[in-house]
Amino acid sequence: MTAADCLAFRGLCQPMITQRTWGARRAELPGVDPAELAEAVRPWFAESPRTGAEVARLVAGRFPGASHAALAGAAVSVIPLVQVPPRGTWDGTGPARLTTVGAWLGREPDPEPDAAALVLRYLRAFGPAAGADLRAWCGLTGLPAVVTRLRPQLRTFRDERGRTLLDVDDAPDTPATSLPGPDTPAPPRFLPAFDNVVLGFDDRSRIIDDAHRGQSVTGARFVLLDGRVAATWTTSGDDLTVHPLRPFTRAETDAVAAEAERLRGFLTGAAAGTARIGP
Repeated sequence: MTAADCLAFRGLCQPMITQRTWGARRAELPGVDPAELAEAVRPWFAESPRTGAEVARLVAGRFPGASHAALAGAAVSVIPLVQVPPRGTWDGTGPARLTTVGAWLGREPDPEPDAAALVLRYLRAFGPAAGADLRAWCGLTGLPAVVTRLRPQLRTFRDERGRTLLDVDDAPDTPATSLPGPDTPAPPRFLPAFDNVVLGFDDRSRIIDDAHRGQSVTGARFVLLDGRVAATWTTSGDDLTVHPLRPFTRAETDAVAAEAERLRGFLTGAAAGTARIGP
């Protein structure tokens, strides 16, 4: 996301992130109050980028009953943080060192974030979508009231299951009252791991077959053909391999191979290597 997005929306997610952490590790965090932990870890993350484990060691004396692993996980969940380079860049790696949003951007996240703006952003990216899709994507509560307030700005559709789907009223389609037709070109696209195009819905059958759905949460990187998951892809050195999940036609093979070579060149800086369709 952009810096502006982080400042606008990060505050909406903080309660959910903290609640999920305590829901999963409460037994390992006896006597640890989220607000007290936030107060303890904030200055250490703000002073210099650090890992959760490093900060957990620095504050462990204040929370003697907590396990180190749980405290490290909780430390990075109670305040808005930014993962700093080289982690998170295309060509870099390293430990996940974090600092506060305020230290990195010079401003704290909006203290009164607008959930309505986030809903509209989601629909512009992924609509038409059901309310369940929106909740699955962001994990936030209280969204039905927000959607009700926005309804005059939205248009609705009905899917094959009879669910109401929502979309922004200024969606780019022709004519203005319809969605893109089934013959609209959807060329091959290579997705990174955990891409929201796949994860952004409760009903993922619209983009991935149920037989392959479990791969979406294991870090598989997908290839889309005609807008649906049809393969995964991996890299080894300067080589890229596509692993089909179904048979390809000759035209599909040629199109995927061409896109694979474009991506391989981007990832490797056009170094010598191969892009191939594997087993």
